[in-house]
Amino acid sequence: MTDSSTLNAFVAIVRRDLLLAYRHRAELINPLAFFVLVVTLFPLGVGAEVELLKRIAPGVIWVAALLASLLTMDSLFRSDFEDGSLELMVMSPHPLSVLVLGKVTAHWLLSGAPLSLVAPLLAMMFNMDAEAIKILLLTLLLGTPVLSLIGAIAVALTVGLRKGGVLLAILVLPLYVPVLIFASNAVDAAMAGFPVSGQLYMMSAMLFLAITLTPWPTAAALKMSLS
Repeated sequence: MTDSSTLNAFVAIVRRDLLLAYRHRAELINPLAFFVLVVTLFPLGVGAEVELLKRIAPGVIWVAALLASLLTMDSLFRSDFEDGSLELMVMSPHPLSVLVLGKVTAHWLLSGAPLSLVAPLLAMMFNMDAEAIKILLLTLLLGTPVLSLIGAIAVALTVGLRKGGVLLAILVLPLYVPVLIFASNAVDAAMAGFPVSGQLYMMSAMLFLAITLTPWPTAAALKMSLS
């Protein structure tokens, strides 16, 4: 099998998932609306003190993004499992890991990318300065793909279960903690005027490792769930 045919299969999977999502546009708004609601409710709950809001902003935005990403994670392979197209993917002559990476890419474009673009607007509500907002956006662009890639493994393990949402959260949330720690710490450091290169390098390394390593266990978990 040639590299070009594998690349074409990857692009076809991404295009297919984006097209299916476009046909159900109303469902795309749910995670974004959840993200905006959670972030905007925090100032109402903790008060309007400017310094307090500024201090908690990185953690609030990142926790909301993490939960919004988890909200859409169960649908990553669910519809394919229910209509039988997942079995066709497994039997495809193309490497299943490449097809999995295509589906995760589409998932991030539909969930992680919109959250990353909306987050700077919400950060202004917390009175964050321009440099901190820039670092926040950068951490989201580096971290949300890692959330999708790690979550894909847990989704593949639970796709055959009728009510795997709770189990999915139990499996995934502990693995999300390192991303949350480094991302929020980077924004905190930027707000305090400290260098953030160490945190960004670590998040870049996590993204590289996730792209390199997670498609194979996800593919193996899908085969196991279908067997």
